[in-house]
Amino acid sequence: MTKRAFPAMCALWLAAANLAPAVAADDRPNIVFIYADDWGWGDLSCHGHRYLETPNLDRLAKEGTDFHQFNVLNPVCSPSRAAVITGQYPARFCIHQHFASWQQNRERGMPDWLDPEAPSLPRLLQQAGYRTGHFGKWHLTSRQVHGAPSPEKYGYDEAKIFNGGAELPSAPIDAAADDAAAFIKAHANRPFFVNVWLHESHTPHVPKEESMQRWKDLGPQQQVYAAVITDGDNAVGRILDALKEAGVEQNTLVMFSSDNGPEWTGAKKTPTDRGGVLSYDTYYSVGETGGLRGRKRSLFEGGVRTPFLVRWPGHTPAGATNDSTVFTAVDLLPTLCAAADVALPADYHTDGENLLAAINGKAVQRTRPIFWQWTGNATEPDWWPRMAVRDGDWKLVLGADAKRAELYRLTDDRAESKDVARQHADVVARLTRLALDWRAKLPAKPDPACISSDRDDPKAATPDNRPGAAKVTPEQRARAFARWDVDHNDVLTFEEYQAGLKGQANLAERYKNFDKNDDGKLTREEFVGAAAEPAP
Repeated sequence: MTKRAFPAMCALWLAAANLAPAVAADDRPNIVFIYADDWGWGDLSCHGHRYLETPNLDRLAKEGTDFHQFNVLNPVCSPSRAAVITGQYPARFCIHQHFASWQQNRERGMPDWLDPEAPSLPRLLQQAGYRTGHFGKWHLTSRQVHGAPSPEKYGYDEAKIFNGGAELPSAPIDAAADDAAAFIKAHANRPFFVNVWLHESHTPHVPKEESMQRWKDLGPQQQVYAAVITDGDNAVGRILDALKEAGVEQNTLVMFSSDNGPEWTGAKKTPTDRGGVLSYDTYYSVGETGGLRGRKRSLFEGGVRTPFLVRWPGHTPAGATNDSTVFTAVDLLPTLCAAADVALPADYHTDGENLLAAINGKAVQRTRPIFWQWTGNATEPDWWPRMAVRDGDWKLVLGADAKRAELYRLTDDRAESKDVARQHADVVARLTRLALDWRAKLPAKPDPACISSDRDDPKAATPDNRPGAAKVTPEQRARAFARWDVDHNDVLTFEEYQAGLKGQANLAERYKNFDKNDDGKLTREEFVGAAAEPAP
């Protein structure tokens, strides 16, 4: 079945389903999925963090189950989120990295947005009678892209987002919890599904003053990060309180997770004044992985194993820890549909598994292998793997040509510190073949229907195509980098870039276009090797 046939098939299936006995609406659970951003596995006090306090997340863990082997399917934002929505690997849609400008998307072989006619968790629930809402971050396109579909096209009744398409209104980055709480209050009399995709702990860090004061005795980096985590935890608390106040707490399945591991700590120390509000960059990103190797942008566990807390009163065991069930982001769609008693269309191809039994406290093992692909920057030591596959206890990470391979038995070595590839050549060969066969079936190009018309517009005002812009050579760019890098740390901050260009227009957009891995800083490689930019 093609992606474009999927919505029609859903409608036909639902029409037929109406002839069969239905579960009473009151018996179907509400579903709240809270997705944090760059929140490391170790950034919870219930996971043993040295100083962070997350009382609301601890409350979720105490009243529900803490799954210790949950994996997202890409170590950065957009593909991780696409997996949640579709129940399919993001590589099936050529979504390999985060959505950015159309130029960057084109260079990466990506579409400009997730196909709105792809399989969609909110649409399945909406067509089954759920009221659906999405609040907070979107990033299934980019604010630099024109013509992107709105969240309603994916099956949401209501949405207030940031990081959507260029024409879409942008909500404040700290409004997600309050918007979700209002939605819960308004729809407490019928089943609802709500995505709450928090900004914390992504940059720019914009901690609230009261949270900063709470952590004033810590060092500067730790103070900012602890304050940001406090703000995120408080947002979770507002959602939990809203459920209780609406009288639906006992019939609501709540999940909390994060889209990838913690951000790498950067070099920029000076905060930015945004209209009287200070924001902080990646120097203050000091999240922790709980001893896992790698961070954001890495296929090692620190980049793709994230917190996963589940509370469903009367179903999920309270105060339990599940160390054995390997759960992934693509399992969410079939699992949540099963919880809502929504059958999947017969021709729907899911990469996930229905793990509702694990949610209900039973011992369940995932039967399918898990695949990852990463095509982003490889400038840091743990960014080199281009593919990974996990089958049972074994995880294999591979270079692009599959010649470099490392093998780990995760039940014995969750930190991936002991490569046992030489001792288990048969396992390496088997998993390598699985990974290569999987990659061979992926599409070579994105769906043309998911490409912005900006790509065909020669007059598009973009950083590399502005009227009268004098183009520069890599040698000129290298000299400019050396001049502007005033602290000589081989990283160009936005302030240094801004000062070097002396107030030219569209600097924030131009800087972001250079920032290929979206880490808030420009390396020499990113700046010198980029497409032509107006001469400095």
